[in-house]
Amino acid sequence: MNTQATTLDTDAIRHVDVYRAVWRWHFYAGLLVIPFLIVLSVTGGLYLFHNEIENAWYRDLKSVPAQSTPALAPSALTQAALQAHPGTLAKYLPPATPEAAAQVVIKPAAGASLSVYVNPYDAHVLGVIPERGTLMWTIRRLHSLDYFGPIANGAIEIAAGWSILLVLTGIYLWWPRGRKQGVISVRSTPSKRVFWRDTHAVTGVIVGFFILFLATTGMPWSIVWGAKVNQWANGNNFGYPAGVRVAVPMSDEHLAHMGPTTWSLEQARMPASTPAHTMSEPIGLDAAVSIFNRLGLAPGYAINVPQNSTGVYTAAVYPNDLARQRVVHLDQYSGQPLLDMSYGDYGPLGKTLEWGVNVHMGQEFGLANQLILLAACLAIVLLCVAGATMWWKRRPAGSLGVPPMPGTRGALRGVMVLMVIGGIIFPLVGASLLVMLALDLLLQQRSKNTAS
Repeated sequence: MNTQATTLDTDAIRHVDVYRAVWRWHFYAGLLVIPFLIVLSVTGGLYLFHNEIENAWYRDLKSVPAQSTPALAPSALTQAALQAHPGTLAKYLPPATPEAAAQVVIKPAAGASLSVYVNPYDAHVLGVIPERGTLMWTIRRLHSLDYFGPIANGAIEIAAGWSILLVLTGIYLWWPRGRKQGVISVRSTPSKRVFWRDTHAVTGVIVGFFILFLATTGMPWSIVWGAKVNQWANGNNFGYPAGVRVAVPMSDEHLAHMGPTTWSLEQARMPASTPAHTMSEPIGLDAAVSIFNRLGLAPGYAINVPQNSTGVYTAAVYPNDLARQRVVHLDQYSGQPLLDMSYGDYGPLGKTLEWGVNVHMGQEFGLANQLILLAACLAIVLLCVAGATMWWKRRPAGSLGVPPMPGTRGALRGVMVLMVIGGIIFPLVGASLLVMLALDLLLQQRSKNTAS
């Protein structure tokens, strides 16, 4: 009987130690991640509706009354834009609908590129804004912390990795273990800590899947892991298997250098035009647009124009429907397609990553995709507020309120395995884990010194 009681006591102590170990690292993860989760949720929730917001915000620039007369030639529209704002033509976006303005991107002699909007029916210049100075471009840069440089951008990668640890440890802490209250229901009132504890737990278990999904699908944009995976996925001229496309001259230029493109093609190399023996003059923008229309690109495509004698006309379109994504390069002299690639040409990894990115941005399933992710973003903000409030109400005065260390070091093994795996997969996360381990050891030593 005494042996059985001793065994039960040992099991109970072990469970308490494991719980404390998980709680302690859940606390550290939350401490690091909460500010990032709030910023990412707010900016991400807004960016889900970037087209709707920008079309309304810049209505006077982007919208025109539809007319029965045909639109003017692209060369006439770009010429009007260049007369109003001198510089070098970089990009042309044909009107996607009869009510849309044409967009002409110009590189001035000094300063950032400009987006000039032109009425396609009379070539009247409607206005100009910096190409990367729009409202939604600002939100996008805030979402990635690009405003604050590469170190802050790297912090996003660290936060994503820690978010995964946060969710996994949070699920362990939430697990009912025979409890009925505070599992799927919220007790008490906002004045009590238990209310915020239950709100945090219930919201967390509901929204945890979305945090895991958004953190994982957001990793392709990260500065270290994402860049390496991107480079690897595009290491063989768009990732085509041998023989799928005829051999074409390839330049050292990358598609991302020409303008915004889908993540999986940022490192894809650009083909190079070859001056024809019988036709040394370029075909011109009007002919290029005609060819792209004949090839059947989805409305809303953008054209990057050649910047030198070996450059190409590149049309790219990324509609909500992944199947209609397409990138086409034309030789600027012959007008022949050098490469014509769509989503169906991607490999299994590229398709998987691209699908995840498309859902992450709220594009894959239309309005339902946007609304579900918006609800998830709002729930994540609530999760963070509840967690911070719960901690503030619990912590001792003048103390950070770090959860107690487990009685045995073996209790940390499960958490350590998760951290080691995460550190191997995501190098920046691994580096941050080592820093946190060192800080935790210092904190433990300080507590021992204070106690003695």
